[in-house]
Amino acid sequence: MKKLILVLASGLLLLVVSCSKADNPLENTISVNPNTNKQLTGSSANDLLSDKKFKRMVVEVVYVAGFEPSSQTITNFVEFLNARTFKPGGINIIKRSIPSTGNSSYTNEEIINLENDNRTRYNTPDEIAIWAFFADGNSDKDSDKSIVLGTAYRNTSFVIFEKTIHGLSDSPFEPNRSLLETTVLTHEFGHLLGLTNLGTNLQSDHEDAAHPKHCINKTCLMYWSSEIGGGIGNMVSSGSAPKLDSQCITDLRANGGR
Repeated sequence: MKKLILVLASGLLLLVVSCSKADNPLENTISVNPNTNKQLTGSSANDLLSDKKFKRMVVEVVYVAGFEPSSQTITNFVEFLNARTFKPGGINIIKRSIPSTGNSSYTNEEIINLENDNRTRYNTPDEIAIWAFFADGNSDKDSDKSIVLGTAYRNTSFVIFEKTIHGLSDSPFEPNRSLLETTVLTHEFGHLLGLTNLGTNLQSDHEDAAHPKHCINKTCLMYWSSEIGGGIGNMVSSGSAPKLDSQCITDLRANGGR
């Protein structure tokens, strides 16, 4: 899982996104379901990247009222998808709200059950379907040392803890909300695309041995940690979200992507 660690130093708020070993996508204990949309994270990377099987993509963006991602975030996300994938039939974003469960925090199991109860779009012969839930609560994995912002937990599923993002954005010394949303959203989708070495094979030696399934390049979107001067911290000063580096892009192209 992607975690945001807050550190106060020299009067500045340092925002650090990281993934702990215990929360590595490959180490999730989610059982594989016969449904093609409920497989292991990264296992559908080629299907998402190429047009060999699926010509179109639909993303079912589901949120609790008051926790809808910004329109700019969705625009940024579609731009990211168009830049990295081949879907000549187009990419369709479907947004809708669902009632709150009343949870102040969510366990992994509760997130999975919520998807099972509310997901309506699944793969068809020529369209691959994605589920993205923007939650009105935080993760039960949060602690006083780290805060989970999102996780990609299946081949076509991820969750963004939008309530947590609200609490960490649009205030002095904090990121613009759409930029923070964009960073977390595209990082999580990067894992669905098989990065790094998570279903999309490495074309060069750039996996971080200390933080598996992440890029070793400190300025890359898929780096395990983003700090002031790079990643989310750099986003605050530059006004743009972190990008994939050339090595991650080369990996995606070798697996059918742009």
